[in-house]
Amino acid sequence: MSAKDKLRLADLLEDKAFLNIPKQGDVVKGKVITVSKNEVRIDINNYRTGVVRGREIADPSRIFADVQPGDDVEATVVDLENESGEVELSFRFAGHRKAWDMLQDLFRSGETVSVKVLEASKGGLLVKLNHISGFLPVSQLAPDNYPRVAGGDKSKILEKLKTFTGKSMDVRVIDVNEGEEKLIVSEKAVWEDKQKNVISKFKIGDIVEGEVSALADFGAFVKFDILEGLVHISEIAWQRIDHPRDILKVGDMVKAEIIGIEGSKIFLSMKKLVEDPWKRVGDKYKVGEKVMGKVLKINPFGFFVELDPEIHGLAHISELSAKPVTDPGEIAKAGETREFMIVSIEPEQHRLGLSIKALDEKPAKKEEKSEDAAA
Repeated sequence: MSAKDKLRLADLLEDKAFLNIPKQGDVVKGKVITVSKNEVRIDINNYRTGVVRGREIADPSRIFADVQPGDDVEATVVDLENESGEVELSFRFAGHRKAWDMLQDLFRSGETVSVKVLEASKGGLLVKLNHISGFLPVSQLAPDNYPRVAGGDKSKILEKLKTFTGKSMDVRVIDVNEGEEKLIVSEKAVWEDKQKNVISKFKIGDIVEGEVSALADFGAFVKFDILEGLVHISEIAWQRIDHPRDILKVGDMVKAEIIGIEGSKIFLSMKKLVEDPWKRVGDKYKVGEKVMGKVLKINPFGFFVELDPEIHGLAHISELSAKPVTDPGEIAKAGETREFMIVSIEPEQHRLGLSIKALDEKPAKKEEKSEDAAA
């Protein structure tokens, strides 16, 4: 061997790329030489020519779907030497792995990306990202898209979710696992990021004005600025109400006080802006007083009774008659106005007790006292 050949061999041996011979299953990089309908030939860097052919060209991730001569690509080694002495390669596996690697990068970076909604289920939306199927749970929808359905009717929720089919949404990858083929995305996470700067302007105790955007069994949603807060049913009014629609309707403009901020969740109170009527209940009503009240609702344990728009009382089943009562509906009907006696007032607990039975007992006690005095 000549000195020149020895020097060239030494240079090759020092070249790590020359020694880095791929093995089956490795992902290699190269440059596309030629492209035909059924075959793509690739110059594998510092090694030799490889070929992708047949079904191995089909890449579900479509990362290598439109390669052209001169493009830099990646492929998985299927066989180190085929019948022609070339390296047999596959785009299928390399594309799949690259797609999942890209999803991992999105998960780590928290970058906002657009996904297309393929179909809906009762639990959420099936989406496609980087040609990989993923899932957007109902709980991860932004408030504007969250299906607020009275009673949580699953069929109605599904109807609402189906309206998103074919549409695009901005989301963030919140969970990715190639081994389990799991990809979870969140629209709410993107929404929360947009809220952070705005929410920071507000604090507990601030008064806001906004529009009632939705009503649910548990409360009312109010939009103000670009935010949305929840007024729980117990914070709408001082008196007892069965449903927010008893007082509010969508589109109403209301004022409320911020009573809680938890991350992107804002909790509001309307009743805090109104004086508690129970503070002066003693000025209006007295124990032993006879009053007229409207039966609002009948429950197994008695009546809820409206004395005025602000003060409601309870006539317990034990106070409806001197005789045992099994069905309060036999004593009065909802909507009926009748006489009661106030038997207890507890302002701090917002409770006022009423009785029908006491209306008959009172005169009897007076007669007994009269007879005792005569004796």
